[in-house]
Amino acid sequence: SENSVLLAACCCAWLCEAQTEFKRVAEENVTLPCHHRLGLLEQGSLDIEWLLHISETVQKAVITYSGGRVYDDLNEEQKGRVSFTSNFLAGDASLQIISLQSSDAGKYICKVKNAGQYEWARITLKVVEKPSKPKCWLEGEMLEGKELSLQCRSASGTAPISYRWQRLSEEERAEHLPPNSRVNISNPGQVLLKNLTQMSTGLYQCVATNEAGQESCALQVTVQHAQNIGMIAGAVCGVVVGLSLLLLVVRLTIRRKEKKRYEEEEAPNEIREDAEAPKAHLVKPSSSSSGSRSSRSGSSSTRSTANSASRSQRTLSTEATPHLTPPQYSQRQADRKEPDKKVDYRMGAPAVMVPAQSRAFQTV
Repeated sequence: SENSVLLAACCCAWLCEAQTEFKRVAEENVTLPCHHRLGLLEQGSLDIEWLLHISETVQKAVITYSGGRVYDDLNEEQKGRVSFTSNFLAGDASLQIISLQSSDAGKYICKVKNAGQYEWARITLKVVEKPSKPKCWLEGEMLEGKELSLQCRSASGTAPISYRWQRLSEEERAEHLPPNSRVNISNPGQVLLKNLTQMSTGLYQCVATNEAGQESCALQVTVQHAQNIGMIAGAVCGVVVGLSLLLLVVRLTIRRKEKKRYEEEEAPNEIREDAEAPKAHLVKPSSSSSGSRSSRSGSSSTRSTANSASRSQRTLSTEATPHLTPPQYSQRQADRKEPDKKVDYRMGAPAVMVPAQSRAFQTV
């Protein structure tokens, strides 16, 4: 009977040990159970301690209760993320960890001591991290008859990570890859599309999966004709040449306008070399006397000179009157008169020589 009791106790311990393994996804919360019956013995001598075994020789204190005080800042990596879940004095010393990280994985030991008695629990915690969003890229040319390689890889995540490529329809439903595609067995994140055709055009999606979850990325593949590439290149060159010519025409037009405006601004300041110098006017004798009379501010000597010149002109006119030329002689002399010379009217009135007799009459 004693052997049967011992066997039953071993089986129960083995079952308890098997049930104390937890697997959680990173960023989730977990509660590690620890129940005891030592809280009723002596309230002042109760000690509770949670330890994390990183290796066989290295362990860290996670949280403790001693001397009526809780210490939950013992581990810098878990500071602020660990606590007792319930009334640990009454018998529930379970440990809660929030926002799990991969560094939280390991073997945890819960030790309860009171009045010389001990109880403990061992729990194994596994933290799995789902794949990070994979990076997708293309290698090769998207031309008919060429080869194209589709690449996909996640930077982090709990191994093993599996990769699966698929083509999406217009309704974003998963479809099989084209018949000319080949998956790299040694690297499932790589798919080779051989002998590209128009049927290879489409949206391709890579899904990275592990036991914690999955993430995906997508690539658009557009296969083009070689002739279309040449036409596009020619069109681009034509556009570039056209824009260059347009800029040249605009620049020449602006320069022409600036030159014209400059010439218009500088024309009034230039002296024409072919312009004739102004000719001096022949002043009539009467003009000097008239000017002498009109000048009221002149000196007394100027007035006397003008009066004497006026009296001399009257004397000459009385002496020259009896000797006037007969009309017959004047007519014959006019007939033999030389042809009129051309008069330059550009620079004022022409100079006319007046006989002394006429001057005498004009000055009276």
